[in-house]
Amino acid sequence: MSLPAPILFRLSTAALALAMPQVSWAEEAYGEGEAPAIVVEGHREEGYKADSASSLKTGTPLLDTPQSVTTISRAQLEDQGIDQLNDALRYVPGVTLAQGEGHRDQITIRGQSTTADFYLDGVRDDAQYYRPLYNTERVEVLKGANALLFGRGGGGGVINRVTKAPILGEDRLAMAGSGDSFGAWSVSGDANMALGDAVALRINETYEEFANHRDGYDGHFFGFAPTLGVKLGETTRLSLAYEYVEDSRTTDRGVPSFGGLPISGFDNTFFGDLAINRSDVTAHFARLRLDQELGEGLSFNVIGQYATYDKYYGNILPGAVNAARTSVSLSGYRSSTTRDNWIGQANLVWNGNTGGIKHTLLVGVETSDQSTLASRDDSRFGGASSVSVPLAMRIAVPASTWVANSSSQSDVRSLSAYVQDQIEIGEHLQLIAGVRYDDFRIEATNLFGGAVTGRTDGKWSPRLGLVFKPRPNISLYGSYAKSFLPQTGDQFTTLAANLQTLAPEEFRNLEAGAKWDVTPGLALTAAVFQLDRTNTRANDPLTGNPVLTGASRVRGFEASLAGQITDSWQASLGYAHQTGEIRTTTAAAPAGRKLDKLPRDQVSLWTRYNVSSSIGFGLGVVHQSSQFGTISNAVVLPAFTRIDAAVFFDVTDRFAVQFNVENLTDAGYYPSAHTDNNIATGKPLNARMTARLKF
Repeated sequence: MSLPAPILFRLSTAALALAMPQVSWAEEAYGEGEAPAIVVEGHREEGYKADSASSLKTGTPLLDTPQSVTTISRAQLEDQGIDQLNDALRYVPGVTLAQGEGHRDQITIRGQSTTADFYLDGVRDDAQYYRPLYNTERVEVLKGANALLFGRGGGGGVINRVTKAPILGEDRLAMAGSGDSFGAWSVSGDANMALGDAVALRINETYEEFANHRDGYDGHFFGFAPTLGVKLGETTRLSLAYEYVEDSRTTDRGVPSFGGLPISGFDNTFFGDLAINRSDVTAHFARLRLDQELGEGLSFNVIGQYATYDKYYGNILPGAVNAARTSVSLSGYRSSTTRDNWIGQANLVWNGNTGGIKHTLLVGVETSDQSTLASRDDSRFGGASSVSVPLAMRIAVPASTWVANSSSQSDVRSLSAYVQDQIEIGEHLQLIAGVRYDDFRIEATNLFGGAVTGRTDGKWSPRLGLVFKPRPNISLYGSYAKSFLPQTGDQFTTLAANLQTLAPEEFRNLEAGAKWDVTPGLALTAAVFQLDRTNTRANDPLTGNPVLTGASRVRGFEASLAGQITDSWQASLGYAHQTGEIRTTTAAAPAGRKLDKLPRDQVSLWTRYNVSSSIGFGLGVVHQSSQFGTISNAVVLPAFTRIDAAVFFDVTDRFAVQFNVENLTDAGYYPSAHTDNNIATGKPLNARMTARLKF
């Protein structure tokens, strides 16, 4: 039997890497100064605590950042055996997962749902797909309004993936393979090649086969990411990166509800047609980054990224179950999207003094051009848009045909400028103040009728923060930040005629918190916040036209502990308490309705303890209180607690094995939903073995 081309390619690259000189692992990586080296053995020197977030653009320590930031290190990702972004975010309190219609990452941060607030090395990555982590050094979750640094969106927060960087002067190779009890498996390679004293090439690649507890579910993922790093003298560095992503999987819309709860007894049943329910994504990313030290505390960087996404998905999905619990309705549609993103960014950072006062001044510009072609067809069952079928363990889907629903071309252009100054007033007080201006333009063409709609917005997004440091390792802060989102939503595939006169939604985040670096390797943080969303659409009771009178509010408390507790013990612990409701009636819900996908309480824990230099144990707990599936408040996803565990063996200095068990108690749970009748079912007990080899 012949192997698929991606596997052959991976094996050939690994064979080449094996021929490289075998040397020790270094500690300094090419790229941003705070990026840690990649170490893949079981017992690592790196830990779960990060000192700064690269997406903040200035290298500011997290202790001095007036904002709640959660980081997930490479060490933690590997200890948990996590390959996909959505699985990693389950361990971040304040973040909840939506089902994403079974074909994309979709999350809710501080009560704000998004499919687009994702970034790759600080640059927007807003298409709809599942993001891999094979080439990720760490994940950064920045909570609260973030428009000053990132522009539109980011009302509840943003997610940034920091990619692995080339390492100068070293030849390295790491390989890993894993398989689980459902039949899913993966292989990956990470090779760093020194091409001289000032040039390094790093290649990461992976191939995965998907499987889970759902009937008929399958798919595969292939990723290939080479990055070239060049040191152009003592003060200049250049990075050239490319990534190819191929993802094909079953589009799974989950199970329907019954009696206000997820329907019982059908957790494995697939409510679709395996021949239709498919999602196929290919994406290409090309990035350039130039860093230049200009002297006297002045540095400059310029970043350019081109990304192209080609996506198709089709699905048959469940609707309502009848009162007798004997039948379920089905409907369906298929969609295709192609998108090209051009993004350019330049930042000037100055660290200096004026009159004895220290400054970290950031001045930046960003321009982007996004073109999207989208179409949708709806299914028809004998001329009807839906059909009722018997409710059974195996759903029989009648034959269907397709009717064109929409086709559109949209172009989004933005030009932005921002400035921020971090001012140190004496030893104990810091003031952070900044503002961004965005010129945002969208033009959309309805390819069926030829109608063209468009809108231009000029928006100011301020940020103000105050940090008081009674001791060098303790900070108390307060902050205010504002963001905006055009009325088209976050994907900008079209602009309805009745929306082109409406101003963007606005988000205002008030936050106060405390941070304590208990030790250099252990950080304790806590924050309270209030996030107000206004300019939300509502329907005028007299005219029926949309008006901007809707509003919602989320209030919450967050706390976390992350890092090295002892030489042998690491942990990442988090808690979030949140409440949110519609304050003024919107088009989606009346005043007083509770926000969906917002559990009142979330607890997450991941910890690893090494009993010796070669054996370690891991334990994970995820708890969520009950939450509403949608803004209708008609269906509740019950509270759940999931327990995970792991055992780590360093067989030799170069070879390690780990065993991860997900849902150790085999708890039944429903972690997310898209509609009241598209509810994801949690995986039952699942074991996974991973072997890691390094040279």
